[in-house]
Amino acid sequence: MAVSVHTHSQLAGDYRLSSRQAAYAAANGAENKKAEGTIVLDVRKVTVLADFFVICGASSPTQVKAIVHNIEHTLARLGYPAKTVEGKMEGRWVLLDFGNIIVHVLQERERSLYNLERFWNHALIVDRASWLETPRSSD
Repeated sequence: MAVSVHTHSQLAGDYRLSSRQAAYAAANGAENKKAEGTIVLDVRKVTVLADFFVICGASSPTQVKAIVHNIEHTLARLGYPAKTVEGKMEGRWVLLDFGNIIVHVLQERERSLYNLERFWNHALIVDRASWLETPRSSD
């Protein structure tokens, strides 16, 4: 009898992207919908919950929902569907769990109140230049 061995990424449903690539794609999906203050945290050395967190803000429930929709669509298209989405109906704080990356999209009031960046202050903040996609020229 053959025994198949799967990596954490394969069990998470990711056959094409690393957790880093997925986090960067999520961050760019948020930026494409004008998210505010998007950050990527490398949490691998501080928790077993995930490899990366993406945290971003929005000014209204409508914008929160647009950002969430774009992130879900972007990652699903790349073969990285969300396992769980919480808070989508209210649009105040939405948590998207992709297995080894977790995305938080919060209205600014909730972001200030809960201050997730401070809570996870032992995580490594990934330099924005490392993950931000630059618009391609049309030449």
